[in-house]
Amino acid sequence: MGLCLFALGGALLASLPGADFTLSWTHSIEKTEWRERWSVDSGRLRPVEARIRGTGAGMEPGPDARLTGDGWLAWVPGLPPQESVALAASGFTGEHRLCAAADCRPLSGWTGVADQAVVMRACR
Repeated sequence: MGLCLFALGGALLASLPGADFTLSWTHSIEKTEWRERWSVDSGRLRPVEARIRGTGAGMEPGPDARLTGDGWLAWVPGLPPQESVALAASGFTGEHRLCAAADCRPLSGWTGVADQAVVMRACR
């Protein structure tokens, strides 16, 4: 079971290889990168790890955050598995970046559409 990307209206835009993926973006105010690792598990999206390069407005790390050797604050999100995750399109943050099966691309590189909200769900 892999990750599927949908337009808000429900049209399938892309099906990605593998069950594990990393999502990253630049925070709109702090201009700092935020990364999340996810896994497709039993038909849901399970957060595995979150990482940020620093703290600031709206960038509070989890209570179990630890500083890694490469300068990231990393923790396991206290979020249950999700049916779907919506990614907003914002001119303030730049485009999301999605890595799956060692292939990293801007979100539009997977979907073929830019400046459009996308919903991530497990492929069924």
